[in-house]
Amino acid sequence: MGKTGGRGDFEWVYTDQPHTSRRKEILAKYPEIKSLMGPDPQLKWVVSCMVLTQLLACYLVHNLSWKWVFFWAYAFGGCINHSLTLAIHDISHNVAFGNKLAKWNRWFAMWANLPIGVPYSASFKKYHTDHHRYLGGDQLDVDIPTELEGWFFCTPARKVLWLFLQPLFYALRPLVVNPKPVGQLEIQNTVVQLAADAVIFYFWGLKPIVYLIAGSILCMGLHPISGHFIAEHYMFLKGHETYSYYGPLNWITFNVGYHMEHHDFPSIPGSKLPQVKQIAAEYYDCLPQHTSWTRVLWDFVFDDSIGPYARIKRECKLSKQE
Repeated sequence: MGKTGGRGDFEWVYTDQPHTSRRKEILAKYPEIKSLMGPDPQLKWVVSCMVLTQLLACYLVHNLSWKWVFFWAYAFGGCINHSLTLAIHDISHNVAFGNKLAKWNRWFAMWANLPIGVPYSASFKKYHTDHHRYLGGDQLDVDIPTELEGWFFCTPARKVLWLFLQPLFYALRPLVVNPKPVGQLEIQNTVVQLAADAVIFYFWGLKPIVYLIAGSILCMGLHPISGHFIAEHYMFLKGHETYSYYGPLNWITFNVGYHMEHHDFPSIPGSKLPQVKQIAAEYYDCLPQHTSWTRVLWDFVFDDSIGPYARIKRECKLSKQE
């Protein structure tokens, strides 16, 4: 399975996350950044075009052989579905319709969820709030791998397997680390998703369903776009827990690469995050950044110092109370 080595525990710190203090400092110096906050009027149209493209693809693949179904799922459909998960990420911050129409954002996220094939958007919103509020929080931030993941996936071969199984870990980890009651929105999300899947199956059979779900799984695992999962918060440089990437893959991922800027200003839509960097350049240009998500995946696999344990963790008051 490969040579073991590297870290034996997470990087525990006893300081608050840096984003809150930097946000206050930047806003004090550049109050015009507040004008970037609020909904993105183009987001709903871009997302809707992506959803309709995938529905058209369902029709086009229903008569293909299975090998071509899986090929197009990885090469095309999965890329769109991964991009839609990042649109759902943006929508979870109410940037599709604004904070005053929060429920519209939740329902629109369910629309964006349809091509993914499995219900996702409502649960993601519930846990993503904790990720921002308690970044690195023990038993609160479910973006951080479990102890078992850190202990076992410590060799190149095992880390490749871990990357391939990322969708499974992201789905199951919250149930182990920080289980929460199923809410009404999650039930609605499930009903809407199963109804859409049933309609697609009724008209075009099983292959379009496999195309959608396989694309979601494959492109959230071993795929260049999935490098953002590792690039965002894995500690490639000691003491730094968030990193940005400014390369061309941002064009198809709603600028999720501008991750330092996003955590500083989560209420600013992804489409406007480059303006944050431009306005407050002196705060971001000097910070560590990634230049390639593919290189991130390579380094994650073959660098002994990087693995599931390479995350900064901290105790949070809420965690202690629970």
